[in-house]
Amino acid sequence: MKRRFVCTAALLAVAAGSLPVLAQNQPTITRIVVPYGPGGPVDTTARVLAERVKDSLGTVIVENKPGAGGNIGVDLVAKAAPDGRTLGIAAVATHAINPWLFKRMPYDAAKDFVPITQMVRVPNVLVMNADTATRLGIRTLADLVAYAKANPAKLNFGSGGNGSAGHLAGEMFKARAGVFALHIPYNGGNPAQTALLGGQVDFNFDNLATAAPNIRSGRLKALAVTTAQRSNTLPDVPAIAETYPGFEIDTWWGLVAPAGTPPEVVHTLNKAFTEALASPEVKARFASLLAEPVPTSSAQFGTFMAAERQKYRPVVKASGAQVD
Repeated sequence: MKRRFVCTAALLAVAAGSLPVLAQNQPTITRIVVPYGPGGPVDTTARVLAERVKDSLGTVIVENKPGAGGNIGVDLVAKAAPDGRTLGIAAVATHAINPWLFKRMPYDAAKDFVPITQMVRVPNVLVMNADTATRLGIRTLADLVAYAKANPAKLNFGSGGNGSAGHLAGEMFKARAGVFALHIPYNGGNPAQTALLGGQVDFNFDNLATAAPNIRSGRLKALAVTTAQRSNTLPDVPAIAETYPGFEIDTWWGLVAPAGTPPEVVHTLNKAFTEALASPEVKARFASLLAEPVPTSSAQFGTFMAAERQKYRPVVKASGAQVD
């Protein structure tokens, strides 16, 4: 009897060893750590995907772990077990800007993660308070540049904080256009937009998903988008790159797992999430958020993030922004 039990146990062990790694670790609950608060575009898209992949991955939950510009939630992922059960959101801030913005980082954006897939790209847009634009006679990007050159130090722009994508886009624009505008940082994108709507600042570089309702209502005037090409959402609004070639800043995020996650697990996760991103239902839901799905291979997302880190390094340095 004892000999039969040992043989059976050995056979079970061999059988278990042939199963995908993702299926061996229990409980079969995958979590996606969103390093920002609930309700925003990053959180919403993560929840859409979590629901979509449940047939292939089982239960997927979303946990919000905001703080320190996204560093707290991302660090949690970096230190999680590399078993495919803890995934995280890698965003332009956490994996391209923060490594140069913070003096001390709790994680290494280049070494502590394995990419799964990019999820989303959202254009940023240069917007003015519509009343301010009318008062100053600014109808186009060229008008804004001309006014800034004719009226040095009279313009200002707001952002969600020092080192934010909106701040860095503004600094890039000033450098390329050869103009000056005072940067006024706010504690987040919503306060910055409120200040713009209230006329406390003259222009912002805002996320299109956030700015679109006020553009449509006429409260904000869109002068240009920051992507390399025009946005399908605002086809009549030119890209800054049409005037200043090479200018390109957009908001993006994707999925990563802790470094050391087995390749077969990464493959399984990539397949599940890229198929979800390509589905008509997800495309339609993301379109309502003005977000473009960007399914990629693991290698493609890794290459993209590395290029973004190098792009933002001189921009952050030139801005003078730094967080202790």
